[in-house]
Amino acid sequence: MSAAVPLPVLWPAGLDLTDPGAAPDPEELRRLGELALTVGAPALVLSLVLPLVVKPLLARWGVLDVPNERSSHQRTVVRGMGLAVAVAVLLAYGGALLAGAVEVDRSVALVVLAVAGLCAALGWVEDYRGVSVRGRLAAQLGIGLAATGVLVAVLGTSVWWLPVGTLAIAAYVNMANFMDGINGISGLHGLAAGLLYAWAGASNDLTWMVAAGLAVAGGFAGFLPWNLGRGTVFLGDVGSYLLGGSLAGIAVAAFLSGVYVEYLLPPLAVYVADTAVTLLRRVRAGEDWSRPHRSHVYQRLTDAGLSHVGSSLVVTAVTVLVSVVSVLGLRTGPTATVLAGAFVLAVLGLYLVLPELLARRGARRRTGAPR
Repeated sequence: MSAAVPLPVLWPAGLDLTDPGAAPDPEELRRLGELALTVGAPALVLSLVLPLVVKPLLARWGVLDVPNERSSHQRTVVRGMGLAVAVAVLLAYGGALLAGAVEVDRSVALVVLAVAGLCAALGWVEDYRGVSVRGRLAAQLGIGLAATGVLVAVLGTSVWWLPVGTLAIAAYVNMANFMDGINGISGLHGLAAGLLYAWAGASNDLTWMVAAGLAVAGGFAGFLPWNLGRGTVFLGDVGSYLLGGSLAGIAVAAFLSGVYVEYLLPPLAVYVADTAVTLLRRVRAGEDWSRPHRSHVYQRLTDAGLSHVGSSLVVTAVTVLVSVVSVLGLRTGPTATVLAGAFVLAVLGLYLVLPELLARRGARRRTGAPR
């Protein structure tokens, strides 16, 4: 549903839903830079340093990733390093709230913080001792329901958004988990989506969103040096659940605050499209969709010849491209918005078929056939 027409039954009274946001003015840019130093930078430093302490503990506790049908690695690797990222993100964002960096909508900010923390805690329990599929799903739905319920009450929106927010949070936590299968992909996604959400927050005068996006961006950027290249450590479920929960929490809270979907959905669109299409493909093929596998688009890109980093960069580049085009279209006018939407769909479609295109190109090269 478009947010362009005021719907007082669904949205808080007095909220201007005809304003698609604007590029931050000099004062807003100054505030953005200030929060980058006070929230993003601490998250980055903590995420870089904490693995020095966390990695030996994980090895001692036996939190290891053993290769299976889904894995893109061949050796046992320490996982659960998302614990360090979670501490970094939660401390940076929580510290900003305690320091008064977020002066309004603090209850909204606390809900986002709680969603990120609870999702990370659930992921850690799964990493450390294991949780049944039903138990995980019930917990994810419970977190989504509680968070959306509080947001609906605080923002005065309709209770009809309860199932939407609940399912959105639970679904994206799982999508982020499914997509965390190669080196660099989650770190780059957290960095890119976090920065995009921080910019969206600045464009819509939502300081809590700026701070949340910068905390996520800084935390996952700090993980990249530990995971890129040889991939000596993995996030584990604690990290992927943190990623999915924090981004979904920000998106649901911002949407219920009146932010246009053109700011919120594109940063998540590649993960949604990849997961949804892969699931449908497996179901149509009669496969057991719950079993581990390596048939996601990003995984098939590595099979087609791209490196882990190369595939991760493709996912990130598409994410940034569709996000920028969507916002530019929104700000330009109705016709541009429609054209931007068509462009986004075309780019996502190209991403989904890219493994086949690369595989055909590789086959032609091997056989010496003309291009």
